Amino acid sequence: MTFDLTEKRYVKETGLEARIARIIEPVANDLGYSLVRVKITQENGMTLQIMAEDKDGRFTITDCERLSKDVSPVLDVEDPIDREYHLEVSSPGIDRPLVRARDFAAYIGHEAKIELSDLLDGRKRFRGLIKAVDADTVTITLPDAPRDTDPDHKLPLALLADAKLVMTDALMNMAQVDQEEFPIDDDEDIETVELPSDEESADSEQETN
Repeated sequence: MTFDLTEKRYVKETGLEARIARIIEPVANDLGYSLVRVKITQENGMTLQIMAEDKDGRFTITDCERLSKDVSPVLDVEDPIDREYHLEVSSPGIDRPLVRARDFAAYIGHEAKIELSDLLDGRKRFRGLIKAVDADTVTITLPDAPRDTDPDHKLPLALLADAKLVMTDALMNMAQVDQEEFPIDDDEDIETVELPSDEESADSEQETN
């Protein structure tokens, strides 16, 4: 199966985060990475988190540095955020977000938490094992389904509002086996880079005064 860098993301950003994602995604794709998620938090004043992965669903420190290096000048030019912020580029992590159909397919048999944008069968939130996935739906098996009811629920991917893996022993074991086979090049799989534009200019003004 050919890896599609631009495969549709069903869980996507809105507002400012969506604008930033549109700026960042072509840069990531040019480097051979898929964008997973863009998120703005109030950590350290303000932090812009960019989550990306390679064709194998991995992202090393070297990858983080490459994407940081290429995306920083583009963000400086486009200037989507009107205040000082920190840039944090990271891997999806073990209990990763599930944003594309292929994400669900890669973790069949593992537990996930899924939230829909609209009610389905009287509920929006589902937690259970990923059973199957196709181009349009993911099937999740609910462990808490009432007796004499079907525990399998077929959820339209188009209704996904949020989805992520649940940290379980099985997931940790899978991650451990993967790391033994493909060790990352540092103990941490997150590289944090602070954009220098605003802060350095402020420091320079202080030094000259």
